[in-house]
Amino acid sequence: MTKKSVLPLLTVSFLFLGACGLEKPPASLKFPEEKKEAAAPEAAAPAAPAAPEAAPADPKLAAGKTVYDASCAGCHDAGMMGAPKPGDKANWAPRIAKGIDAVNSNAIKGFTGKGGMMPAKGGNASLTDEQVTNATAYMVDKSK
Repeated sequence: MTKKSVLPLLTVSFLFLGACGLEKPPASLKFPEEKKEAAAPEAAAPAAPAAPEAAPADPKLAAGKTVYDASCAGCHDAGMMGAPKPGDKANWAPRIAKGIDAVNSNAIKGFTGKGGMMPAKGGNASLTDEQVTNATAYMVDKSK
């Protein structure tokens, strides 16, 4: 074959392949009006997210909830590194039994033990001791 005879063959081949495209063929040959009629009914709207928990009436606990939501929930809600989830009475009982002073001390200074670890002030050094003790009071109150 000569260059002159191959060139038209290549050109036709590229035009044919280009006309084919990479699109999938339509699923059906119905017109748009027919598709609307045959469409399945719309799915029900997703359920609304749960309403946020109301702040406790006690001002100390309300302040603790604010700190908890901003600085503590990331680990405690997920139970990361052994962090007890608020409301998990079985997991909080041994901690509460040691006394609130021990709970506060571990939260402020940090803790590493058999059950897990907690960085000092939950890793947020900008928190005051009072903010941390309010957050622990909130978690203990939910877990009694």
